[in-house]
Amino acid sequence: MLPARRLFLRVVLGTVVGLHVAVADDPRPLAPLPEPVPEPNGAHVELGRKLFFDPRLSGDATISCATCHNPEHGWADGLPLSKGYPGTLYFRNTPTVLNASLGTLMYWDGRLPATDLPTVVRDHIAEAHFMQADGRLVIERLRQVPEYESEFSSAFGGEPTYGRILSAVAAFATTLRSRDVPLDRYLKGEGGALSEAAQRGLGLFREKAGCIRCHDGPMLSDGKFHSLGLQPNRAIFGDPLRHITFRRFFRTLGVPHSHTLREDVGLYCVSKQSGDIGRMRTPSLREVASTAPYMHDGQLATLEAVIDFYDAGGGPRATRDPLLKPLNLSGDEKADLAEFLRSLSGTPVEVEPFTPPRYQLRQRGQN
Repeated sequence: MLPARRLFLRVVLGTVVGLHVAVADDPRPLAPLPEPVPEPNGAHVELGRKLFFDPRLSGDATISCATCHNPEHGWADGLPLSKGYPGTLYFRNTPTVLNASLGTLMYWDGRLPATDLPTVVRDHIAEAHFMQADGRLVIERLRQVPEYESEFSSAFGGEPTYGRILSAVAAFATTLRSRDVPLDRYLKGEGGALSEAAQRGLGLFREKAGCIRCHDGPMLSDGKFHSLGLQPNRAIFGDPLRHITFRRFFRTLGVPHSHTLREDVGLYCVSKQSGDIGRMRTPSLREVASTAPYMHDGQLATLEAVIDFYDAGGGPRATRDPLLKPLNLSGDEKADLAEFLRSLSGTPVEVEPFTPPRYQLRQRGQN
């Protein structure tokens, strides 16, 4: 019998991926981001903003959500491979959290649904390689801060609880959305929002380059899983801490022969279907110019390198998706495509700086 966590993941994945398999293969038209419905509770958002930047949510109280999802790096970390929790190193690239609440699945392997953000927040807080915190400890830390006690009472009508902490951070995450994106303005009828080069790039995106086959709809992602034929990133196995993290992660998810793996198996770690080995969730291209480096393991440093990769037909491995074919783009066409990709990033999403409040002694006898 499957452990509860693995059974949950398999049911969720089977349901969501099944929906995608059932739809037509024709790409959806590009579209502006939809407006949030309903609007999140303002008090929850403000409290969640503070918690997002507070290192008390991590096991050793030295890192916060913003450590890996930094506004100065497009709400990612700007590294090829994430550092992960102190004392470990992670083996995947950190995606941006901008617009994440509008997606379908989370993580490169799609192991959690984006429609349940509190659970995603809990996974980040509790996961040994992310923040490694016991929820009971986090609650007690926040209860030693009068400002938090007061804000939880105002926002939720009571003291800090784990569920309220998760809900507050999730509410803040729903507000992290692209703003004033040139492509969105163009799609709404503002012809001058895209330069002539970007408009030529849009044509290539839709036609000759065929990017829209996997990067369609308002999120510029089909929500499916593909193998790009990439060679494994040697940096993962050349560093003992990353290698240890890699092994533990796949063993925890019950991946067969995890002790001998020499590649990131992606979706296979959830589905256990051999055809899914190496398939990763298609990332959104929104804010792509602000979130280098690229690919699930950060192998490609620039947009130009990504375009060259796809122009060559993807990576050399036999697992490469059959959709990938050499594009034979000219130098000018590559430049136009890069210009279009830069039009997918909007005004930087900034938030008010926040310094976590100090602990204070509670009065004896106080609940």
